[in-house]
Amino acid sequence: MMQASSSAWRMPAEWEPHRATWISWPHYEPDWPGKLEAIHWVYAEIVRVLASYEPVEILCQSESIQDRARAALVSHGVAEDRVQLHLVETDRTWLRDSAPTGVIDASGDVTLLHWAFNGWAKYQNWQRDASVGDAVARLTGLPKLEPSRPNSGERLVLEGGGIDVNGHGIILVTEEWLLHDVQIRNPGMNRAQYEAVFNYWLGSPITIWLGEGCNGDDTHGHVDDVARFVSPDTIVLAIEDDPADENHRRSMDNLRRLEHAAQRTDIGPLNIVKVPYPRRVMMQDDVLPASYTNFFIGNGVVIVPTFNDPKDRQVLGIFAELMPNYDVVGIHAVDLVLGLGSFHCLTQQEPCSRRELA
Repeated sequence: MMQASSSAWRMPAEWEPHRATWISWPHYEPDWPGKLEAIHWVYAEIVRVLASYEPVEILCQSESIQDRARAALVSHGVAEDRVQLHLVETDRTWLRDSAPTGVIDASGDVTLLHWAFNGWAKYQNWQRDASVGDAVARLTGLPKLEPSRPNSGERLVLEGGGIDVNGHGIILVTEEWLLHDVQIRNPGMNRAQYEAVFNYWLGSPITIWLGEGCNGDDTHGHVDDVARFVSPDTIVLAIEDDPADENHRRSMDNLRRLEHAAQRTDIGPLNIVKVPYPRRVMMQDDVLPASYTNFFIGNGVVIVPTFNDPKDRQVLGIFAELMPNYDVVGIHAVDLVLGLGSFHCLTQQEPCSRRELA
């Protein structure tokens, strides 16, 4: 399912080899009111699992946060040589959206795409997060590019949670995220201009536009809570069967869109695998964006959020069948999702270059 692209770069699929994965240690208490202490241990467990498969690079807001992270990792038995702690100031910890996207050129070298970041066009505390790309480029020594908008020349705002690629020329996004008049990222940009951006910068000439993200998602439509590639021709899609649930209407629309895309001659056969939403997770009167599709694929491991739901077992079994060469690990995410994100939201992979693979 390779699609031709004129791009000089290609964004690898998440299952392609990583040099490392980047996270930022939690420190912003308003994301997890009253639960920040518990979140430190959730992060430590994530790192414990992931560090068994690949190096983990951790940004720490301050020396005290760095000490806290080190102590938590030691308590969880994480080997020191599998992690590196870096003093880098951040506003929040969702590196999927603030960290750069790694792409590969025709020679197999990695370049970092440092998108502009504006706090999801919603929050005021984003100025430090907007510099994370500079910090990662400095720490890795990798070249960095800053994509611009085709309609204005200003820097392009894009978030990693809003894109998902199969590494062979196809990208998933939602209209809610980029084309609605709420939380506007790039004023004046239209569908065709975004498709040109995906082709030029990410090597994805084919865009599949889904409709909306999941209920409770404060990013206004990130695709990683509703649909993800797990192989070049297989998409895992979150489905809500209860017609009384807002996610039912949204997921049925996304299913129709994917079924239509699967019939397109420029895409070819497409396997759509349905996974349920977990039970509705609430905090007071707010619906939280709990979804099994916010998983993360590392080198040989798939980390899947679980929600104290009988469907946890069903979903872990689906991933085990779809990805038999990977260890499938479920980690409790009910506390984590209070911050309106999960494992995919907090991670950002750094691809391997061709020479690192040699």
